[in-house]
Amino acid sequence: MGRGQRGALRGVPVQWQVSVAGMAAVGVTFGFARYGYGLFLPEFRRAFDLPVALVGLIASASYVGYIVALLSVGMLVTRLGPRPLVVIGGLSAAGGMGLVACARGPVTLTAGLVLAGTSPGWVWAPYSDAVDRMLAPHLRERAMGAIATGTAFAVTVAGPLALVAQGPRWRHAWLAFTAAALLATLYNARVLPGGARRARGAGRDAPTAGPLPARRPGLRRFARAAAIPLYATALSYGLVGAVYWAFAVEAVSEHAEAGSDVVAPLFWTLMGLSGTAGVLTGHAISRYGLRRVHRGIFIGLGGAAGLVAVAGLPGMALPGALLSALVYGPCFMAGSGLLAVWSYRVFPDRPTPGFTATVLFLGLGTVAGPALLGALAEHRGLPAAFAATALTAALTALIQPPRGERAARPSPGPSSGRRTANAATWSGS
Repeated sequence: MGRGQRGALRGVPVQWQVSVAGMAAVGVTFGFARYGYGLFLPEFRRAFDLPVALVGLIASASYVGYIVALLSVGMLVTRLGPRPLVVIGGLSAAGGMGLVACARGPVTLTAGLVLAGTSPGWVWAPYSDAVDRMLAPHLRERAMGAIATGTAFAVTVAGPLALVAQGPRWRHAWLAFTAAALLATLYNARVLPGGARRARGAGRDAPTAGPLPARRPGLRRFARAAAIPLYATALSYGLVGAVYWAFAVEAVSEHAEAGSDVVAPLFWTLMGLSGTAGVLTGHAISRYGLRRVHRGIFIGLGGAAGLVAVAGLPGMALPGALLSALVYGPCFMAGSGLLAVWSYRVFPDRPTPGFTATVLFLGLGTVAGPALLGALAEHRGLPAAFAATALTAALTALIQPPRGERAARPSPGPSSGRRTANAATWSGS
């Protein structure tokens, strides 16, 4: 391994190092720092007497911070490499969650939640670059699919923790989240490469690094026709996911016999446990292709939302909720891996900026989903909102990734022949 990977651990295969590091970083930033807000919202409202308007404002502010971080990553990764950006994300998560744990008033709580909410924007996209630089082509898809499921493992831990950390003990849970974020950040700082990508052939220390681009690509580079289905899928995935994470627990709790304090953690835990199956996303894409996996994911997401929509029917409350969580978990986690792999195939020569553009559309869907369907729920009820969500997912299943799954052709240049060969190898992996 080269100097760009000076922190790698001896004796451990590099694909395991980068996969575990990525799962840890994604887990603490998404599963704890971002989604932990919804899981502990009842405790926050009781402890700080938060009005509904402020609850929505906090969520919106964290989403805006997430998008700002994404845009910053797209501009900085080619100069700094993935390591500094992932470290910034990890420290943002740890600092924000530490503020939450120590908060004595709404101002400190809000500051902590907003800071923590920016962390996924710093962390997720740079892993496209890290995987491209550290792993051979035939190992990348499985690694990217595994990294995206870090959220599932974190949610699996957060659910039971919320069940036992009720009342004033919720602060202990957030201190534990903070410690986990610090550990994940230290591990990532040891494993990931930093610095600008070096030209291929610059020495044996850079066997998988791509060449430095001759010039920065403009926005037109990311507005090519091949990216439109990818962006549409990302937008829908963000919308469907945000609505489910925001309203599913409330919808299920309305009809469950048990109290919501028990239903929410159990529902959360079941989603996380089933979502760990998303670690096989890369393998499924390699075996069945993007098109089939894409269709299966969005049919599953539509089915999960539909089950929430009918949870109010007699006898459907608890069975519908459990089945919905079981279906939603692996489909949602697999969706993250799908976007990562598909984005790399569309932008093989600019993996992190390309994935940043993809995740930006996901972020727009995340912002728009709760606002649009929350308004529908206010006038027509939560079942109508989830029926609309299910329809959105079903329509997205009709989008078709390219059958041949051919990566985008790099722009001409002195190394274009080698890059094209690498893209072909990636497509056939």
